[in-house]
Amino acid sequence: MTSTRSLRVNRIACTGQGLCAELLPELIDLDEWGYPILRGRAVPDELRSHARRAVAACPRLALHTDRRRP
Repeated sequence: MTSTRSLRVNRIACTGQGLCAELLPELIDLDEWGYPILRGRAVPDELRSHARRAVAACPRLALHTDRRRP
């Protein structure tokens, strides 16, 4: 059984570099200043590896995935 994952952004740590949106454009847009806007919190199974890569690549460690409770 796969656990459902959700995305979250630490808005205080984020500096708006936009790398997350480049790596995960299916779930993340950027506002007019370059800060991420999550389209939804749930990470579909087919995007889990992309989400992990975006989290790992965040230079400020501001993007996280969390296990969602059913």
